[in-house]
Amino acid sequence: MAEWLYEAGIGENRAALVSRGSIWKARIELEGSAPRVDAVLEARLVDKAAKLIALDGGGEALCDHIPKSVTQGAKLRVRIVREAIPEPGRAKLPKAVPSDDDLSAGPTLLDRITATGLPVCTLRAHEPDALEEAGWSEVLEEAITGEIAFAGGTLRLSPTPAMALFDVDGSGNLETLSVAAAHAVARAIERLGIAGSIGIDFPTLVGKEARNAVAEAIDAALPQPFERTAVNGFGFLQIVRRRSRPSLPELLRADPAGAAARAELRRIERLPPPPPTTHMVTRNIARRLAQQPGWTAELARRIGGATAFTSAGDGMGEGLK
Repeated sequence: MAEWLYEAGIGENRAALVSRGSIWKARIELEGSAPRVDAVLEARLVDKAAKLIALDGGGEALCDHIPKSVTQGAKLRVRIVREAIPEPGRAKLPKAVPSDDDLSAGPTLLDRITATGLPVCTLRAHEPDALEEAGWSEVLEEAITGEIAFAGGTLRLSPTPAMALFDVDGSGNLETLSVAAAHAVARAIERLGIAGSIGIDFPTLVGKEARNAVAEAIDAALPQPFERTAVNGFGFLQIVRRRSRPSLPELLRADPAGAAARAELRRIERLPPPPPTTHMVTRNIARRLAQQPGWTAELARRIGGATAFTSAGDGMGEGLK
């Protein structure tokens, strides 16, 4: 039976939908990630032409369907319909629409997985690592590198500001390879939370029947709702899914040092006592931990002792506590 595994980590909360020993969905909620989808907030209209609003509590968003009666500088209440999307340079601003609902911070990751009606198992650091047993590190590696293996071939995922692109590589019969790749892409889309515009570059297939078989494999493997094109003569198919949150690859690639630091803290938290007094990390992780002293303080609270983090660039061995 499928169940959610949930872990309140340091700097992030984690959840994985596990069935038959494998992860079907992996989700991460970063510390301080706000505003969340379905949050209802007070805001002020900054620029009506640009649809720009300033949110109470800080930050800006884009707001559609602003009533004509709301003038520039006026207050209005909004509901967040899309969270900020990290991109190289500057993140895409959250999107909002006017709302008359009661103020709300929006559902957390734990709220969202509980609302699915499936069992939720909350994990503790002193227990066996059920997330890792299901393949958590492998999923994170997929998200960061974009290399996704499947029977007979490999997918290469490249998130871009315009769309997420999957390239199919493999050998053997091209129709068999493409159908297997279609199933693998559908599973990866669900597993990594990919939405928005998605392009898939299959091998060039001869004949409409072969191209239809690939499109039908997408329809069978990817849950609705989504829209798609047919596979064109060059083997390209496009999928569009409603986008409300950043995907796992977008989250991790936006701050790879932070992702690596949080993963390292997770490993240390699960070490049997006594806690290590020193721990060697890469220079990038050490630098990132120095920017987040709250993370190391929380680790010390959880494991019952401070750990000094050292790297090869620490010179005389002076560490980070």
